[in-house]
Amino acid sequence: AFFWLVSLLFSSLFWFMARTITDNKDGPIQKYLLILGVLVSVLIQEMFRFVYYKLLKKASEGLKTINPDETAPSMRLLAYVSGLGFGIMSGVFAFVNTLSDSLGPGTVGIHGDSPQFFLNSAFMTLVIILLHVFWGIIFFDGCEKKKWSSLLVVLLTHLLVSALTFISPHYGINLVSTYLIMVLMGIWAFFVAGGSCRSLKLCLLCQDKDFLLFNQRS
Repeated sequence: AFFWLVSLLFSSLFWFMARTITDNKDGPIQKYLLILGVLVSVLIQEMFRFVYYKLLKKASEGLKTINPDETAPSMRLLAYVSGLGFGIMSGVFAFVNTLSDSLGPGTVGIHGDSPQFFLNSAFMTLVIILLHVFWGIIFFDGCEKKKWSSLLVVLLTHLLVSALTFISPHYGINLVSTYLIMVLMGIWAFFVAGGSCRSLKLCLLCQDKDFLLFNQRS
């Protein structure tokens, strides 16, 4: 969560400098500046995700050196935690900004916008949190196995989700598109994390050995 906040700080500094240089001019300049700001923000977020991975990797190696008998947390577990931290902070800030734009009690829509704006924002916040979890798992796995194509897919899908509102002004289409991307990323992350069709079936039917042993111990 801290690393996502640092990425937000850098993005905010870029936005402040860009607005200052353009003298806060209105019109097309601000639109293109906003698009550029979103792209830069996504790039900075993914850069800090990579920095966080490298830091965790070094820390894990250091712990093994200090205490070889101690089992370090797996990178899969750390990837999940990293994605969850990124997602929660991203979701909190996204929705806080939305609420701050509302004008007062009973306000529906923002400045004459669609009355579905707040509902759409709530669902979009949920999907962004889950996407960050899935992106974190896929991203860390790509770094571990040096599958740079996985990192590229994470970056491109992150850019696509962030730019959907610029591509289409229709909330419903954007929401459906984002949820489809989330489902695809979720399936990919499930298999990357070691899941399989067989393990999923055993889990759903409560026939998984580890699950049954855990319940027996409880």
